[in-house]
Amino acid sequence: MELYQSFTIIIVLAAAFGYINFRFLRFPNTIGVMIVSMVASLLIVAVGKLYPALLSETAELIQSVDFYTVLMKIMLSFLLFAGALHIKIEDIRKEHNTILVFSTIGVLISTFVVGGLLFAVAKLLSLQIPFINCLLFGSLISPTDPIAVMGILKEANIPKSLETKISGESLFNDGVAVVVFITIAQLAQAGEEELSFVHILGHFGKEALGGIGFGLILGWVGYRALKSIDEYKVEVLITLAIVMGGYMLADWMHVSGPLAMVIAGIFIGNKGRKLGMSDVTRDYVDKFWEMVDEAMNAILFLLIGMELLIIPFIDYLWLGFAAIFIVLLARWVSVLIPMSFLRFKKTFEKNALTILTWGGLRGGISVALALSLPKSNYGEMFVSITYIVVLFSILVQGLTIGRVARKLV
Repeated sequence: MELYQSFTIIIVLAAAFGYINFRFLRFPNTIGVMIVSMVASLLIVAVGKLYPALLSETAELIQSVDFYTVLMKIMLSFLLFAGALHIKIEDIRKEHNTILVFSTIGVLISTFVVGGLLFAVAKLLSLQIPFINCLLFGSLISPTDPIAVMGILKEANIPKSLETKISGESLFNDGVAVVVFITIAQLAQAGEEELSFVHILGHFGKEALGGIGFGLILGWVGYRALKSIDEYKVEVLITLAIVMGGYMLADWMHVSGPLAMVIAGIFIGNKGRKLGMSDVTRDYVDKFWEMVDEAMNAILFLLIGMELLIIPFIDYLWLGFAAIFIVLLARWVSVLIPMSFLRFKKTFEKNALTILTWGGLRGGISVALALSLPKSNYGEMFVSITYIVVLFSILVQGLTIGRVARKLV
């Protein structure tokens, strides 16, 4: 099937499922689209018993979409920039210590806790998975997904300070987690003896610090360009160029594109918004990126729901259920330890540990990273259990985080 036809079908389905959700279900749009697409997938499977061609053609369509490339190389830049555009720098400054610690040390703690527990549980289930590969799963499932988190928190009505902690952490920790994931993947393939601590530290520094530095440059250049003119059509195009050109350059320079987009988005959304845009431009930029955000979220969660057709998660159901509890426990530990040290400097909200644990949603980034693994590196197994964890995270945690927060705060 041609690319244009595939894209057209995906857009039509995203619009149709979004309509069904808004008209009848009234869930948050991302969750609603995913639920409808999962129900549609199950109906296709059922009808496919009578008309096998329908099932095979639909599965072929989903398989033709390179989920990793679509999300990590194309959609992620737009989604992160759109999310960061509305983050107030004053809120980040108030919570910068918490966000920094959770998005770095928290990710590393979670990676090792998940890896260690998965290794133990796999042995109990008579599955021989090397510890380094268990760590690989830990690194891909540890980041809280900014797309899922920010899409759902908009309608959860949790306290502003907690929302800033969760959304700020999710924006930054995906860039950190991708670097950790790549490093552990290299260790798994090359052997630990071929990668020294200096090599790992150098790689992390180049990717993470390089991405932050490049994001600042992108934001400053974009701000100067916006300030020098007053023409909303050109200024909207400038923000689009920052995202598309900036992400491509970050990839070429081997620095973290996700971190660059977050920093550039915060820069443009604060200094650029206040000093570089007129009221008319500000209105058009906001509406344009809100539309991009909504459309891409709908497409992403549609694809996650439709992946149900091709991911063999039934084969790893018990390990997947165990992984849900492992990931939740690891999240609790990775929040508890940093909070215990941060309490000496700042005060946390009542029941913040529980809300931060339950609000740490997993989403498309984890699925995309799992799909990037070759089958020889336990790829099929990790894709399946990642999918089970992500479904639980979005459907159960995502739908209840608002109620949990209102009861506890």
